[in-house]
Amino acid sequence: MKYNYVTIEGCIGAGKTTLAEKLANDLNAEIVLERFVDNPFLAKFYVDPVHYAFPLEMTFLTDRYQQLKTLLTQRDLFTDLVISDYFIDKCDIFARNNLQSDEYNLYLKVYEIISAYLPKPDIIMYLHNNIEQLLINIASRGREYEKNITADYLQDIQSRYINYLRQINNIPILIVDTHDMDFVKKPEDYQKLKKLLDNDYPNGINTIIF
Repeated sequence: MKYNYVTIEGCIGAGKTTLAEKLANDLNAEIVLERFVDNPFLAKFYVDPVHYAFPLEMTFLTDRYQQLKTLLTQRDLFTDLVISDYFIDKCDIFARNNLQSDEYNLYLKVYEIISAYLPKPDIIMYLHNNIEQLLINIASRGREYEKNITADYLQDIQSRYINYLRQINNIPILIVDTHDMDFVKKPEDYQKLKKLLDNDYPNGINTIIF
């Protein structure tokens, strides 16, 4: 393994948590998983996004900060392997999409203070899939509060992810097309993704298509 702090990212339904768990188990790594089920505003947001977007995003931001600060500052990122299923910068991606301009301006002030104190991953692997497959994945996991997620919303989030990642030039980023892959049921697909983390990559976007 070339890296000590690996982040698996992707749009809703991309399988980032599943892959992070498989890698952490396989590599005996510490895992950091997003605690979205503990957010009391998530289900309400999908029903009434206008009223609940700001408390939702603020709750996510503070919880992610607390979780990452507690774990990562207690470990030696130069010797211990940590795998997470989110990057703190996703807070800004979702906030830009979900908040009104005045709410976002207030949110951004807090976000910039918080994010500056957290270590950045050594590499980000972004799992890219088409919107149709994302909707199938979301439906298959059967979370009641996700039933209102639309294709347009997923497209907006995925587009914002890609645009945001293009601006990062100090971290290697792997954008992996997983449309024809099934890393849960096909061990060979999982091994392809795992082996990607054995290589060195230049900073910025590296597109991987199998």
